[in-house]
Amino acid sequence: MTRSTRKPPGRVAVIGAGMVGLSTAWFLQEAGVEVTVLDRSGVAAGSSWGNAGWLTSSLAAPLPEPAVLKYGIRAMFSPSSPLYIPPTADPRMLKWLAQFARNCTSSRRDKAMQGMLPLIEGALPAFDALENGGVTARTQSADPLTAAFRTAQDSKGLLEEFAHLRATGRPVDFEILDGAEAGNSEPVLADEITRVVRLHGERFIDPAQYVRAIADSVRARGGLIVERAEVHAIHRAGASVTVAGEDYDAVVLAHGAWINRLARQTGVRQIVQAGRGYSFTVKMDQLPKGPVYFTQQKLVCTPLGDRARIAGTMEFRDVSAPKDPRRIQSLVAQARTLLRGAHLDDRQDEWVGARPCTADGLPLIGAGSDSRVYVAGGHGMWGIFLGPVSGRLLAEQIATGQRPEALRAVDPLR
Repeated sequence: MTRSTRKPPGRVAVIGAGMVGLSTAWFLQEAGVEVTVLDRSGVAAGSSWGNAGWLTSSLAAPLPEPAVLKYGIRAMFSPSSPLYIPPTADPRMLKWLAQFARNCTSSRRDKAMQGMLPLIEGALPAFDALENGGVTARTQSADPLTAAFRTAQDSKGLLEEFAHLRATGRPVDFEILDGAEAGNSEPVLADEITRVVRLHGERFIDPAQYVRAIADSVRARGGLIVERAEVHAIHRAGASVTVAGEDYDAVVLAHGAWINRLARQTGVRQIVQAGRGYSFTVKMDQLPKGPVYFTQQKLVCTPLGDRARIAGTMEFRDVSAPKDPRRIQSLVAQARTLLRGAHLDDRQDEWVGARPCTADGLPLIGAGSDSRVYVAGGHGMWGIFLGPVSGRLLAEQIATGQRPEALRAVDPLR
């Protein structure tokens, strides 16, 4: 990328106080920009709050893949399926589903993975930059992160994916344990687990705590965060853009699954669909040593403080639809057969979060058709992991006027 000597914009508004928006604001401050963050609810109130908090380079991948189509039809009619698509007549949803299905091929998935790779490679260094720059929260080592299976055959898909990653230059550090050795490696696993794949070198966070720490740092450095400020429109006139009655030099749209309406105003035609995830926390007789992933059931368990967060499911539904208790019960039923010592009848923090998903599995990061309006969203399940690197790269583009090469594949106008 050719460096520019242009002066960074003086004032920038960021819409969205989740991981992506606050990371963008923080890195803009690093470039000397005055920032105001506006959010319809509050800091970490959306999909950042109940996330599993995994920072996993070896598992990050675009959502569309051939395996999705194998159970896609069944998923449309089964609220207990890991992927649930309620019947709908919404033309916008149907259009997105058709586009998503077209991207569930090996060739398109490989292309999307190549586009995501620069973000994956820069993800953990971006967290390090936040922490070295004054953010008080810390990532935690997930060594190991345990992928658990009932049978060796069940692990075939994950191991094939690791072989594919190795062939593309992304080696994964893992070991396989079978039988009694598998069960003894992680005491919370049920007796029926006979194989585990232990991943090394990964990390995790308490997502709400971490996002709040970024917010504290933004405020400490002079940034303004305005909560309960829903932005219905942006107005552009001359060299400025008006947001919530204030004039700014630029605005960043980073408000997750609510991004469609404002993004369309700046030429973005990609639909961002809410892929809703559910979670809750429970006490356990013994917390897991690290994060646990049941890949067949799409269920995860993360130790957070003195409780464990159990999370999972992908539900394509309207962003503002009420929580579906059947989805929680599905997680509970799966967890009963997979985990030992979980007090599942004493749940707290039941949550549904609208993860913003694009049809091709790649986020939208960069300038819209108006150079004063930028987009940062559509990260799907990986907004926590890729939020800081997205903010770092987008802040560089805003400050310099030049798009980093790492953002080429995630152009919002593609």
